Amino acid sequence: MPKIGVEQSLTDVQQALQQKGYDVVQLMNENDAKGCDCCVVTGIDNNVMGISNSVTAGSVIEASGLTADQICQQVESRINH
Repeated sequence: MPKIGVEQSLTDVQQALQQKGYDVVQLMNENDAKGCDCCVVTGIDNNVMGISNSVTAGSVIEASGLTADQICQQVESRINH
């Protein structure tokens, strides 16, 4: 199952992804992103904890302005392609 890192303030997104069966980890620091297939961040800081600096091999999704369902759709499209 894909491992998805989610910034800790995005609890609705964490719950939505867990309900879909994803392995969700909270991103509290840069090391938490290692090994994640995809990361979801608030986008308040475009380089949140250095995650966009290729710490993760997967995609980084900026959650600002998106609903939890929209974020889940983006995660699914990036993981499945």
